Amino acid sequence: MKYIYGPVQSRRLGFSLGISLTPYKICDFDCVYCQLGKAIGLTEERKEYVHPEVIAEELKSWLENNPQEASSLNYLTLSGLGEPTLNIKIGEVLERIKLITKIPIAVITNASFLKESDVRLSLLNASLIVPSLDAVSPKIFQRINRPHQKINIEEIINGLIALRKEFKGQIWLEVMLVSGINDDLRHIKKLKEAIEEISPDKIQLNSPVRTTAEPDIFGISESKLKKIKDILGDKCEII
Repeated sequence: MKYIYGPVQSRRLGFSLGISLTPYKICDFDCVYCQLGKAIGLTEERKEYVHPEVIAEELKSWLENNPQEASSLNYLTLSGLGEPTLNIKIGEVLERIKLITKIPIAVITNASFLKESDVRLSLLNASLIVPSLDAVSPKIFQRINRPHQKINIEEIINGLIALRKEFKGQIWLEVMLVSGINDDLRHIKKLKEAIEEISPDKIQLNSPVRTTAEPDIFGISESKLKKIKDILGDKCEII
């Protein structure tokens, strides 16, 4: 399999099968904490990196050859090796998957293209969208996510707000907290204001525990995670 990987067990999504819609590390972010390492192709170009038919055929083959594992899957997860919304055919991929199986589909995204109405429309067939929002300040956003130069954090937040109005499924907002970068409590309070406008179903706090793209990137303490959880409120959980 070239684009199908797993299944993997995670606290967040349970037992899920991954589907990658781009080649390795094609992304519009170069996050300092990325467990895949540094971005190889930092790009904002949306195109057909992988044809939907290729994804559909791989998935169909996997499901037919792994019936026992398939019956236990909680989600099919569009994430993988790069940013899935960079694939301009993501909507068609979702449509083809729904013709093959009734397994719920989750899309994990950095939210950078949610500013575009056609991208939001293309995701409506998902059951769950897990966007990330690590920063609300432009300075902190540049430091932690190192985005393509055309991307700004205000548009991402507005895209997330628009998504909530249009998408009827679940939205679980992930926040990756890195020590000394985005964990200052003044920033967390500003983050809370943005999150209240976005109104996700859940807020999921995470902190790096694996190898990161850059050295000297550290997670925050359990006690501080709990303090930030309390600030963000009842919808917030530590994953």
